[in-house]
Amino acid sequence: MSTEKKTNLTFAELVSSIRQAHDLFSAQASKAVNISLTLRNWAIGYYIERYERLGVDRAKYGERLMDDLSETLGKLGLSRCDRRELYRYRQFYLTYPQIVEAAAPQLTAVLQNKKQWQLLTVKSKQNIAGSIVESLTPQLTNSGQTLLSRLSFTHFAELLEIQDSLKRVFYEVECIRGNWSVRELKRQIATLYYERTGLSRNKKKLATPCALRFTFLYGHATLRLRRSRF
Repeated sequence: MSTEKKTNLTFAELVSSIRQAHDLFSAQASKAVNISLTLRNWAIGYYIERYERLGVDRAKYGERLMDDLSETLGKLGLSRCDRRELYRYRQFYLTYPQIVEAAAPQLTAVLQNKKQWQLLTVKSKQNIAGSIVESLTPQLTNSGQTLLSRLSFTHFAELLEIQDSLKRVFYEVECIRGNWSVRELKRQIATLYYERTGLSRNKKKLATPCALRFTFLYGHATLRLRRSRF
């Protein structure tokens, strides 16, 4: 059970925080556009998740929270903040807590104070530890810096559709190694590349060196998990 106390965060402050994150990251240009968009969406996910747990007036909005939030943000001119996207941003934050590793300077500016940054860092590290314990070993997780610098948010949107964490990391690794476009990533997922790599008897022909290394590490990780249960 969470020991965190309710904060003074209100719905109005939630909207204000998201708008501030949007303005900051949207203002950055050129090559940083994709990174800025990814960080913006991650920050929005963080704010939503925190408000859902600790918002002082959270109960007032009930199941209409995302609808009301989307409508309010839309009136402020914020793009890509429809109900479905807001849910996706929340999932993005929860699925990729390690993004915090690469986002310190930008997110510090949004959060404005050291205490709030420390809270986010601690919470994200707890999420990282939890996700590793439940599914993957540290060797099979990609760093926040690598993910942020090599994948666009459109890539992440495709990866978030994958429920199996091991399968998702496999595609992260292959996407980064092969410098896949979003279209190529979608094609590989649709043609069951992960399944074919894992089931094929002729791995030398089908799998890349990276995929073979992934399979090797996963095999050892699985063995360790099985032994730890006895």
